[in-house]
Amino acid sequence: MSCGDPHDTECGEVLDHLYEFLDNEMAEGDCAKLRVHFEECSPCLEKYGLEQAIKALIKRSCGCDDTPVDLRTKVLARIDSIRAGQRAAQLSADESAGHGATATAAAES
Repeated sequence: MSCGDPHDTECGEVLDHLYEFLDNEMAEGDCAKLRVHFEECSPCLEKYGLEQAIKALIKRSCGCDDTPVDLRTKVLARIDSIRAGQRAAQLSADESAGHGATATAAAES
């Protein structure tokens, strides 16, 4: 997701850390960067508002139940795995684009 405008903090980075922001698990400096981004980027602000509303709904519905530690650990591990896969795919795509440009430049010489 992106509004297409350049930002100091990329939309992908903001969305990667959205739940940490919602759960107050970020350093204040990082929170400030996300707040600035939300002021500049309406798609990310909309996603933030939606996730905040879902979180509030879940809290009202399940607020008295503690999350089992092993469930939290499994969920966080899965999130890390997905993020790592996305980063690897992006690096692979970046490398492919870079090699293609090098081959094209060499062929033109």
